[in-house]
Amino acid sequence: MRVLTVFLSTLILLAGAIAIPASADAASAAAAAKVVYQRAAFASGTSQGVTAGATLAFASAAGTRSYTDALGTKTWEYARWTARERSIGFGATEMVASWTADTPAGSWLQVEMRGRNSGGLTKWYVLGRWAYGEADIRRTSVSGQGDTNGTVSVDTFVAASGKPVTAYQLRVTLYRKPGSSVKPAVRTLGAMASAVPNRATVPVSPGGRAWGVELNVPRRSQSIHQGHYPEWDGGGQAWCSPTSTTMVLGYWGKWPSKADTAWVDPSDPNPEVDYAARYVYDHAYEGAGNWPFNTAYAGRYGLNGFITRLRTLTELELLIAAGIPVITSQSFEEHELPGAGYGTNGHIMVVIGFTATGDVIANDPASPGNTAVRRVYPRADFENVWLRSSSSGGIAYVIHPRSHPLPATTPGAPANW
Repeated sequence: MRVLTVFLSTLILLAGAIAIPASADAASAAAAAKVVYQRAAFASGTSQGVTAGATLAFASAAGTRSYTDALGTKTWEYARWTARERSIGFGATEMVASWTADTPAGSWLQVEMRGRNSGGLTKWYVLGRWAYGEADIRRTSVSGQGDTNGTVSVDTFVAASGKPVTAYQLRVTLYRKPGSSVKPAVRTLGAMASAVPNRATVPVSPGGRAWGVELNVPRRSQSIHQGHYPEWDGGGQAWCSPTSTTMVLGYWGKWPSKADTAWVDPSDPNPEVDYAARYVYDHAYEGAGNWPFNTAYAGRYGLNGFITRLRTLTELELLIAAGIPVITSQSFEEHELPGAGYGTNGHIMVVIGFTATGDVIANDPASPGNTAVRRVYPRADFENVWLRSSSSGGIAYVIHPRSHPLPATTPGAPANW
């Protein structure tokens, strides 16, 4: 479970809300959530000790840094890449960075962002300290960064009221043990900037492109893990995100091996879920629901993954039609999503297709067992509890192999993948 915190003071108020069909023009796009996702172009930034081309890789030390966490105080040498400033095209109230990387033993990375608003440049905000393993640092978000320009809520930069961000820079610092030959590398990096309209209800969107399409995504229940491994938040409702990520990795044939999961209790029916929860766990947030940590975990298996917002189910259909399941974040009371049988203040599930009449087919991990995971939810109800401003505003994880391209984005609207 990921508790969704709504920052109403930061939302841009938009008049009305128009669903976007696949052929929408810029005028109709402007009436829905404003979203843009931009990939970093490594060759165009400033490099300090990194080789920058298709990827960023540690080449030589630009300096050293002392870092202290629960594992103690250690000295690291670092290399750094700073992106050029990029215009967003509107005033963004929230930003989420996401990445995939290789961090061999003895290395880790830090991702930062600074924005430009009406007062100039903000400070650099840390959006994540990431390592695949556990021996070097504690994988973590960073709390307590708030100032007059904004704050960081787990993995999301939230602009202060009246100070939307119109441009931004990303910065990545790669760390390794001094004198080591280890070469941490970043394969993909991007940021999603958005301004979600303040709306209690969302109109149902048209569709048809993926009606009757259902992807064969493995089914996994979070509920059967209740009480497992309290050190990684104890399974059950706390593991909706890693369970959903695991289902999508299984769809792409990228689960951990039996050797990887040998430490899991042999009575566990689905050890790959426990494994994912362990290796996405955020030690500051004390949970497995950090959005970018889940897509970064997918990168461990050579997959591309990123966080974005989608504006409508019509957009989500473009991905389903292209053979790409989509992980969504939503909150609702029990009566608001017929067929769920529960209410939640923050939950992750996988959209795997649509019925012949356009309703949503989801693998919902909040089910008593694996066989009950497949659910059908009414299109209008699902769209409302996913997109409205009191929910996630359309948050989605998109995970796919590099060899499986993304479809074209919505015409006339800023690209959100």
